[in-house]
Amino acid sequence: MPRMPTFFISHGGGPWPWMPDWRAMFHRLEASFVQMVKDLPERPEAILMISGHWEDDSFAVMSSPNPPMVYDYSGFPPETFQIQYKAPGAPSLARRAADLIAAAGLPVRLDPERGYDHGTFVPAYIMYPRADVPLFQVSLRKGYSPHDHFALGRALAPLRDEGVLIIGSGLSYHNLRLFGPGAKVPSEAFDAWLAETMAASPQDRTNRLIHWEQAPYARVCHRKEDHFVPLFVALGAAEDEPAQRVYHDTGLFGGVTASSYRIG
Repeated sequence: MPRMPTFFISHGGGPWPWMPDWRAMFHRLEASFVQMVKDLPERPEAILMISGHWEDDSFAVMSSPNPPMVYDYSGFPPETFQIQYKAPGAPSLARRAADLIAAAGLPVRLDPERGYDHGTFVPAYIMYPRADVPLFQVSLRKGYSPHDHFALGRALAPLRDEGVLIIGSGLSYHNLRLFGPGAKVPSEAFDAWLAETMAASPQDRTNRLIHWEQAPYARVCHRKEDHFVPLFVALGAAEDEPAQRVYHDTGLFGGVTASSYRIG
């Protein structure tokens, strides 16, 4: 079985595929998700998503065979609160993931109640619209320790050889109070730093990301780093492998630059 790459994706804004104007704005992002699937070595046994929209005191692992929906957004059209993405869960792989996390000495628990948040069901819907690939999530851990999230990725790495596609789903720029023209300079500068970082040697790359707050405009672009930390997991699971940018957009919401990366 060929080894799966990992990804860090910018998942876009809210339930954008179900809103025509927003879907048009995110047409490059949509094309990147479609291309991701085309470029995989084979169809995944399952997708493991680490979303910026779920955090827990430990690393919680979604274990339901049929996860429900989590509409973790507000102010959107009523029909976006009726969206259904009926992909099956992956209980046996969830237990396998939890065992790997525990073996790494990290706190972990299975969560049989948690459902798909929009950081997960939005990209999954574009990638596999038939909802026919099993899908499960692992949470972030509160506090956002870079070391812990790199360690989580390292723990999960064996799943790549078992047909599991690991995706860190966040946004390379996530300041909900600064969209429009005011986002242009900080998001461009941070994105350029990220591109330089992802092209660095593996050791330098990891070190730069652990100290990510030293990046230009770091705390302007990520007042809270919940949407950046999924990158650490994706990289930890492919730490010694090269990265390539697979999505890049400028001018989103009038000023935001955003990117996604494949590792491996």
